[in-house]
Amino acid sequence: MLLGDERAAVCEYARRMVADGLVVGTSGNLSVRAGDLLAVTPTGVDYAELRPADVPVVGLDGTPVAGQLLPTSELPMHLRVYRAATDPDGHPISAVVHTHSVHATAVSTVADEVPPVHYLVALIGPSVRVAHYAGYGTEELATAMLAAIEGRRGCLLANHGTITYGAGLRDAYHRAQQLEWLCRLWLLARSAGEPRLLPQAEIERTGERLRDYGQR
Repeated sequence: MLLGDERAAVCEYARRMVADGLVVGTSGNLSVRAGDLLAVTPTGVDYAELRPADVPVVGLDGTPVAGQLLPTSELPMHLRVYRAATDPDGHPISAVVHTHSVHATAVSTVADEVPPVHYLVALIGPSVRVAHYAGYGTEELATAMLAAIEGRRGCLLANHGTITYGAGLRDAYHRAQQLEWLCRLWLLARSAGEPRLLPQAEIERTGERLRDYGQR
């Protein structure tokens, strides 16, 4: 089966999004790139029932290549990330995750940016921008998203959700989880008072340290 491993990974992480509370029902979507092809979640399918053969494969121009189901309506955002986004460290972008996580979406309705309230903001960038609102699945949304992630590895989508990318699904998904946690933290801090923010120099130092974090 074409992109069998990638399509299986899409199924696995789609179910994880539901289990981890990052999406409800069939909302949210994700994709994995292999060369000039993408394995991407289909639109309107219960992730609990999703099988690798159900996962559509499309080209970088959106042309269907394999699978009987239609790809996610947010395909324009995924394609724009792969074609036009640049990782701040120059790493390849091979996975995109889009969620409707509650705290992040709540923040997207009241703020233009998530400031460096915690050093893990460095997983995304100097801060987390909020992309201007546009209808779901539109090129306008893809354009707004691309502007918001410039120099960053993710952003919030106003009154909508989040998008993150990485060198693989594990990487992109981890950023989506941490972004939701950061937004929850920011909301809690704001409810108690005015949060103290970290200086950008500390975020830059943390970003350097995170490049070598973990087992090697």
